[in-house]
Amino acid sequence: MVKQIESGNVLDLINNADTLLVGGFGLSGTPLTILDEIAMSDKKDLTVVSNNLGEPGRGLGKLLLSGRLKKAVGSFFTTNPDSIKEWSKGKLEIELIPQGTLAEAIRAGGAGIGGFYTKTGVGTEIAEGKEEKVIDDERYILEKAIKGDVSIIKAMKADTLGNLVYDHTAMNFNPLMATAGKVVIAEVDEIVECGEIAPFDVATPHLYVDYLLISKYKKVGGVYVEPV
Repeated sequence: MVKQIESGNVLDLINNADTLLVGGFGLSGTPLTILDEIAMSDKKDLTVVSNNLGEPGRGLGKLLLSGRLKKAVGSFFTTNPDSIKEWSKGKLEIELIPQGTLAEAIRAGGAGIGGFYTKTGVGTEIAEGKEEKVIDDERYILEKAIKGDVSIIKAMKADTLGNLVYDHTAMNFNPLMATAGKVVIAEVDEIVECGEIAPFDVATPHLYVDYLLISKYKKVGGVYVEPV
């Protein structure tokens, strides 16, 4: 049975300079409670791999402004103007990866594949320093797999074993990241008894999940509201 923890226990599982795989697309499927906890901690020099850095003052946006981040690896940093401001001040390193390449790199990391060749980015700054190969008269660049020290994901529901169900678009990067972290922490809205989730509804099997915690955020009108 997977271990259920309180939000404060998350900090015991994260070390300085760790690489965190953080689920979410914008704020959809983002583990807001866990990110708030890290933002209020003294952790430092963290690298975050995520599609973007949330919104100003919310999710990863809150973690960014706390000064805990050293580097961000992702695809759409312009969705949060604060990320560009911090980068321009030299306070944040940014590694830009096309979204499809990012998803495949995480999938490869979880599947035990060292890397893959892709045409995306050939001939651009993204290809600088990367191995290039011609396959069937087409140019490809080698992209290495991405793995993390800790995967922090968000699901709608879990059972006591740790099987996860996501809420529609919250599927985004969460299932991939659940496979690619050494330690996987899932923030969920509710935990039900084993057997209450139909097998065909399980998106992430419990074997990938190490810890569960209940989200402090409540959904109101389709939007997660921060606890007062």
